[in-house]
Amino acid sequence: MAISFNGLGSGLAVSDIVDALVNAERTPFTSRLNRKEATLTTDISAAGALKSALEKLQTSMEALGEVDNYQKRSSSGSDDFVSLSSDKDAQPGGYNVKVDALAQAHKLSSPAFAADEPIGSGVITISSGDNSFSTVLSATNTLEDLRDQINNGPFTGSDSNDSVTATIVTTDAGQHLVLTSKETGEENAISITVQDGDGNNTDVGGLSRLAYDVSDADPANHVTNLSEVDAAQNAQITIDGTLTVTSNTNEFKSVIDGVDITAKKVHGTDDDNSTLKVTENNNNIKAGLNSFIESYNELLELSNNLGKSGESGAGVMAGDSMLRGVMSQLRQQLTSEVTLSDGSSLSLSKLGVEADRYGKLSLDTERLNEQVKADVDLVQEFFLGESDEGGFAQSFDELMSFYTDSDGIVQNRIDSKQTQLDGLDDERLDFARKMESLESRLYAQYNSMDLLVAQMNSTSSYVQAQLDNMPGVVKKSK
Repeated sequence: MAISFNGLGSGLAVSDIVDALVNAERTPFTSRLNRKEATLTTDISAAGALKSALEKLQTSMEALGEVDNYQKRSSSGSDDFVSLSSDKDAQPGGYNVKVDALAQAHKLSSPAFAADEPIGSGVITISSGDNSFSTVLSATNTLEDLRDQINNGPFTGSDSNDSVTATIVTTDAGQHLVLTSKETGEENAISITVQDGDGNNTDVGGLSRLAYDVSDADPANHVTNLSEVDAAQNAQITIDGTLTVTSNTNEFKSVIDGVDITAKKVHGTDDDNSTLKVTENNNNIKAGLNSFIESYNELLELSNNLGKSGESGAGVMAGDSMLRGVMSQLRQQLTSEVTLSDGSSLSLSKLGVEADRYGKLSLDTERLNEQVKADVDLVQEFFLGESDEGGFAQSFDELMSFYTDSDGIVQNRIDSKQTQLDGLDDERLDFARKMESLESRLYAQYNSMDLLVAQMNSTSSYVQAQLDNMPGVVKKSK
């Protein structure tokens, strides 16, 4: 803005005049842009609310489009003795289960050794399950040395210990090496063979004092220089009084189709056997429809508010073709029927989804239960289609995606309005520069005028003074 001394020559309020002229240009423009900005912001907010409601409705139908949610199985009967889990392969029915034994890890204990006593030289090989490893002892190694080598190595060749832990228990008699298998069950029983430096691999002298091998079918060939603290033991259950099942662990996977049983405690002679029950669970259908109905009714209420018109006022999207279009497509989708593989057809209304005269949905649970009980496979086919493709859920998702995708109808509307809104900022900047230019031009014009008036006033005063001083000029008396 040009610096000026306003009104010195003319006496006019130049600043006030310039401000008034600039504001006369600025006010209608600003008002127009503010109205346009408010309209665009409201449109974006309304379209965003509509998209969120449509996305929620789309999500509510997704659960009904997942095959894994159908015909689940519920198992009951978990107690102090067993725990249960089941999947959809389990067939409804009841079972009686008795826990005869729990799985147990194999534990062996050596004879007593003095703390600094050499245990003998040679090679000791320990096996448990599929794992076998060997370690070499020198003539000076103690029981503690052997413990450390079992737990940490070194081992011969590429051997590694994945199956046994070694500890030392010190009693009044001395130190005892205790070996425990990491896995339970008879298959993981510990076997120890020795190549003793004294040449006798099974006697009770030297390193062979730690030999333990009962793998031979003939008990006469067993070597038991270690004491068995806990026998390697399988878990065992009896189903329905006659069917016996064993397991290396306390878990019995799919011993009954689709049912996993975990043994926790052995049944005593006075304990009642555990009673297992498997039932079919189709609750996902009712839960899914209720969620869908709730989301649809929320969308309906939003649509009514956005599109309302009348004496009470008009909604933000009153008469909007996009709003009318999506609600019309939804109503058609809700009433559509799906032809099934047996030649019959199903629709939401046949599954108990009802609409009142205002379009609000509700669920007739009794009608739904009748359809599920009559043939749950056909109900599943209605939502998923044959081979889990082409059902109501998929067609509904495709319809919703047309509106809710990142390049869908609603988002395109939002993006278009946002582009227009962003353009208003550019208009404001351009107009601000225009007003600065106008203000500078007006100040220049008025300052020039003021200077000219000042010059004319100065000339007038000079001429008047000269005339007053001319001879023969008679001054008027005051």
